[in-house]
Amino acid sequence: MPEETPVLNTLADMTAVSVAHGILSAREHMLARLAALVAVDAPAASYVMNFGPAADVGLTLEDAQGLLVAVAPVVGTARVVSAAGNLTDALGFVIDVVIAEAEAELEAELEAEAELEAELEAEGDTGSETR
Repeated sequence: MPEETPVLNTLADMTAVSVAHGILSAREHMLARLAALVAVDAPAASYVMNFGPAADVGLTLEDAQGLLVAVAPVVGTARVVSAAGNLTDALGFVIDVVIAEAEAELEAELEAEAELEAELEAEGDTGSETR
């Protein structure tokens, strides 16, 4: 990770260390983390930070929905509704980032193709001038 993101790096390291040192399976560990996020009414950014590790251990949308059902009697309706909204916002953010990255990659590829075509055209023009 880049050095320009020390807070993000620290949080990612903390997540990795907690999974490595815990006694739960990685999947159970991430379910517990998501349940804790619901319980503390965490903002969408906290869910974003956990999407990667959760996906890495195979958690699905159905798992998240099941988790919300499981914790609802303990944390209450307001927290579950808030968590559902924050999960939705976080997922929307992640999707937007993926789309932006794909668009940037496509744009870079198109620019590289245009440059290559221009170079080939210039070489062709040079070749026809020498004849």
